[in-house]
Amino acid sequence: MEVERRTDERGYFGRSWCERELAERGLSSRIAQINTTVSAKAGTMRGMHYQLAPCAEVKIMRCHRGAAYDVIVDLRPDSVTYLNWFGIELTAESGTMLYAPEGCAHGCLSLRDDTELSYTTSQFYAPDAARGMRHDDPAIGIQWPGDVHIVSAQDRSWPDHGK
Repeated sequence: MEVERRTDERGYFGRSWCERELAERGLSSRIAQINTTVSAKAGTMRGMHYQLAPCAEVKIMRCHRGAAYDVIVDLRPDSVTYLNWFGIELTAESGTMLYAPEGCAHGCLSLRDDTELSYTTSQFYAPDAARGMRHDDPAIGIQWPGDVHIVSAQDRSWPDHGK
């Protein structure tokens, strides 16, 4: 998803959220929370996080400053892309956003210092439903575009999900 920019001498205007456009594509448009994260240093890893049903959530991520590599891993056993991953670079300049469906783990690696991301979620954070997997699970094989320097103790402790 990208912000469609309408430019003039002032700069640009763009819509970053449209319930109707998401619904026309068969995507969830519910917003329960809007969260912001700032990573002070390049090489900061956040994730891979998800919530179990009935608290499984859709996330839509966007970069407002800096750059990050955002990844989702499909954890839906009935999906044709089960345990496959998809990654994309999000930058403030591009306006690109990533939609993560329910049942997918999400994580990001900051590529520049002072990277700021915001993300909407379709469900409220539920600590009892919160889960994660290692960003370097060898069975998943995510190809991060840079070195990981900073990972929280919690994110280091997640188990490998395996294939």
